[in-house]
Amino acid sequence: MSFTTKFLGATAALALTAGAAWADGPAIIYDLGGKFDKSFNESAYNGAQRWAEETGEEFAEFEITSDAQREQAIRRFAEAGNNPIVMAGFSWGTPLEAAAADYPDTNFVIIDAAVDAPNIRSVVFNEHEGSYLVGMLAAAASETDTVSFVGGMDIPLIRKFGCGYAQGVKAVNPDATVISNMTGTTPSAWNDPVKGSELTLSQISQGSDVVFAAAGGTGIGVLQTAADEGILSIGVDSNQNYLHSGQVLTSMVKRVDNAVYDAFAAGENVEVGLNVMGVENEGVAYSLDEHNEELITDEMKAMVEEASAQMASGELEVHDYMSDETCPAIDF
Repeated sequence: MSFTTKFLGATAALALTAGAAWADGPAIIYDLGGKFDKSFNESAYNGAQRWAEETGEEFAEFEITSDAQREQAIRRFAEAGNNPIVMAGFSWGTPLEAAAADYPDTNFVIIDAAVDAPNIRSVVFNEHEGSYLVGMLAAAASETDTVSFVGGMDIPLIRKFGCGYAQGVKAVNPDATVISNMTGTTPSAWNDPVKGSELTLSQISQGSDVVFAAAGGTGIGVLQTAADEGILSIGVDSNQNYLHSGQVLTSMVKRVDNAVYDAFAAGENVEVGLNVMGVENEGVAYSLDEHNEELITDEMKAMVEEASAQMASGELEVHDYMSDETCPAIDF
């Protein structure tokens, strides 16, 4: 069943898609790029869908098409009675901070940002840890001793991915070269597969034979070009191994789906405050399945499993770029 609100502001209307119980059930609002971006948003959708399939319940959802819709969408769902309301993406931080206080009886969940308020659950990830693991695999798989990284929007969060990746590469091969490029400085950088392809071709010309994309929809162009050119790629957020079976070395899986599922399962009783998901609690990991099992040797598997155990125990601490905006392994 679909519901379309009255016009919000002068021009924008929100199409709220949900089932019959939409007014008192959970809701999710996706970030730019759409829920079927095969990456971050799709992982969030998968978590919501898993909850719906297991419970037989329904949820409300909305895909924004511009930043101007953010606060409007939050307020509209809150006024409709949805609880909790989940937002996928760090860009929801400012509009959520502006709106949440007006709805003290509604619980909000934001993924990838920390907003301090009594009715907000902030879910953040140790992306640097998962990126370190796939960096180790990249270094082990490379035959040219040169690997690369394509980021989306040039922000500290994406540099956090790139820095963790470079540290993992250098841990295996201190002499390796790590090439890094960002797609852009505006939100359009998340959905520009053509630019992703161009950056990948440039990196290949410099010797890269493994490329890690942390760029949302732009990464689809990176993975496609890597497959076309016969080099390996690394996916991100959701398990993207299937996109080019045998050509995607692994994916840095960020369990956004679990974050959404857990919030929906808790319902109005969702626990507020800061929730950190890392290697220790299986919030980030590398992916291994039938699409890449022939690419990951037993030695490579043992290597990253040992590193994962050391992270979980505290023996291995990966530098977090966002702690001081520096990286010991690469210059951005």
